[in-house]
Amino acid sequence: MRISEGVEWAAHCCLLLDWMGTGEPVSTARLAAGYGLPAAYLNKQLQPLVKAGILTSTAGKKGGFRLAKPLADITLMDVLTAIEGPDEAFQCAEIRRHGVWADEPASVFRAPCAIDTAMRSAELEWRRALAAQTLAAVQANAELQAPGLRTQVQEWYARPRQ
Repeated sequence: MRISEGVEWAAHCCLLLDWMGTGEPVSTARLAAGYGLPAAYLNKQLQPLVKAGILTSTAGKKGGFRLAKPLADITLMDVLTAIEGPDEAFQCAEIRRHGVWADEPASVFRAPCAIDTAMRSAELEWRRALAAQTLAAVQANAELQAPGLRTQVQEWYARPRQ
């Protein structure tokens, strides 16, 4: 399974919006500048967060994005689901009904496929772990790894940009 980089950008932007602490909308161009991204690309990644109620979006010259709720109320699972959708990663194609077993009656396949069961169990654990991890906890870990990060972000975004 591969998670799109949009999940990473979305989570980073949530942290940035909190670190900036302005409470005012931050333009996509301003957010994108901090990562050297095209604003249109980042905007596309952030729109699903608005639909999911993680961010709010304000149109216009002074518009942009804001957090809709505190980081303690946003999980990594929330961000992943907003960007990637709610579908399960593994989709059993019931290949055991082909080839050697093609002529077997349907009754042989009443029990779930053992591979499907194992994959669903593993994915459920993974989803539970993501749901247990708030962005506030991620932010706290980032600040432990890089003391002064909040201040650095605030100073960088406070500088006038062209």
